[in-house]
Amino acid sequence: MTTALDRYERHLAMERGLSPHTVRAYLGDVVALLVHLAGGSPEHATVEAIDLPGLRSWLASQHSAGSSRTTMARRAAAARTFTAWAARNGLLATDPGPRLAAPRPHRTLPVVLRPDQAGAAMAAAELGAEQGDPVALRDQAVVELLYATGVRVAELCGLDLDDVDYSQRVIRVLGKGRRERTVPFGVPAERAVRRWMEHGRSTLVNDRSQRALLIGARGGRLDPRTARRIVHDVVGGVPGTVDTGPHGLRHSAATHLLEGGADLRTVQELLGHATLATTQLYTHVTVERLKAIHDRTHPRS
Repeated sequence: MTTALDRYERHLAMERGLSPHTVRAYLGDVVALLVHLAGGSPEHATVEAIDLPGLRSWLASQHSAGSSRTTMARRAAAARTFTAWAARNGLLATDPGPRLAAPRPHRTLPVVLRPDQAGAAMAAAELGAEQGDPVALRDQAVVELLYATGVRVAELCGLDLDDVDYSQRVIRVLGKGRRERTVPFGVPAERAVRRWMEHGRSTLVNDRSQRALLIGARGGRLDPRTARRIVHDVVGGVPGTVDTGPHGLRHSAATHLLEGGADLRTVQELLGHATLATTQLYTHVTVERLKAIHDRTHPRS
């Protein structure tokens, strides 16, 4: 089993270009499946033991353990991905994955900030950076870039110095599946990043910083966990604003683009969505907001 999992890990990381976090999640699900099929004995787990009844039994055990529909759908997807790879590489005679049914996850509407709430959060970050504290300057650059571009938090933390083109006001982003895209940003974000570069990063930079655009207090590349804390601290500290994290700013950026007249294909490209169906979720958000406004303001709503 170990040899097969090592090969699969290399496939996910090198050939598919998945993030370390995603690779760990996929492998964890596969190991759990194999151990279940071996009756709970890791030493007896084998890839050859995978069949459709076993897959169904594994999912049933997840349901009995109280796993959510979303978790079960994700684990079923991980199992199907593995069985397809195993069949292609001769580890399984046939692929049982396509016949494995799983519950559809609930598609919840993302929580987004109103434009005035997003503006208040950006103003709060700017106010905090007025004294020139390096960390506060970085925090302002973080929230401005996240809201201006709608990039994922891991994409933001992965930015290098030469990924920023100030003359064109765009950043080069390496997204999921190692797909590269170019995303524009506005004047406020440019101003925040320039201030960070001139008065913040230069103070914190050391040998650990390398080419990272955003760095921590000790000089290393900013990690997603710290970036999430920054956003929660900034946004959550604004009275009357819904506390949200980096993904909430991403949702907000997408929604505000659509409300401003951007078409779905453009927003899909900016966000780095592989399919238009993912981007279409935001159209439901804008409809819900329009309905709420209509209910509040129309005399015959």
